[in-house]
Amino acid sequence: MKQKIIMKLLTGMAGLGIALGAVSAHATPESDRHDLVKYYTTKYPNVKIDDYVYGALAFDADSKAQYDAIMEFPPFDSDIQKSRKMFETPFKNGKTYADCLPNGGKQIAGNYPMFDEAKGKVVTLEDVVNDCRVSNGEEPYKYNDMKTMGLLQAYLRSLSDGMLMNVKVEGPKATQAYEDGKKNFYSRKGQLNFACASCHVQNAGARLRSELISPAIGQAVHWPVFRGGDNLFDIQRRYEGCYKSVRAISPPQGSTTLNNLEYFHSALSNGLPMKANVFRK
Repeated sequence: MKQKIIMKLLTGMAGLGIALGAVSAHATPESDRHDLVKYYTTKYPNVKIDDYVYGALAFDADSKAQYDAIMEFPPFDSDIQKSRKMFETPFKNGKTYADCLPNGGKQIAGNYPMFDEAKGKVVTLEDVVNDCRVSNGEEPYKYNDMKTMGLLQAYLRSLSDGMLMNVKVEGPKATQAYEDGKKNFYSRKGQLNFACASCHVQNAGARLRSELISPAIGQAVHWPVFRGGDNLFDIQRRYEGCYKSVRAISPPQGSTTLNNLEYFHSALSNGLPMKANVFRK
């Protein structure tokens, strides 16, 4: 029933134009970020851009207060303890994730996704985890398995809490990947003919029935999230849900398409502090 209601509301919104107009393929990542910040702060002058790390909660003081109360004693604490144990448990060869991750895995998540010149593609933190596993004789995890890769990410990303997002786009190949992700973000798709920007740019701060829509700035800093208390979502699982909501078939998690989308999306939040493992409805 809820899904049907969402579909009707999205359909009703589909006639709205792109608030920012045509997307320039020649803008720099920093100018893209700056233009969005200017757009949001002009539209919502009373909302501080730093508060966008809370997503839609930035627009609703009561919801933010409820969130703060839940986060004092988060219902997913036991999952975080499991994820820590996963991270600290040695591989069969006696080494751990900390032995093969940069800086032991601490304060690194804000650098990802990262364009790897040697591989010629965007790599996510999940890719780095699997490279670590394979190099130590372990089987790679499936990207969409929340009980393994998802849970491990929950602790790994918590090691970067407070780090400022710092996604770099340098060189022609990295720029090409960034532009591919940007094109995806602004391109309409699915039977509802909606783009990511249709909700998270033009309609950020508006209500979709009882739910406020979050802005694109700040979205990438708080993953993974626990929805409803214990349902773990990473950012690409959320992308899949968005594709489904507009009645489109999503590329698989870990694909070039979603990795490039995450690359662009994350760069929009450069300079904002990270906070993993938050509660969302």
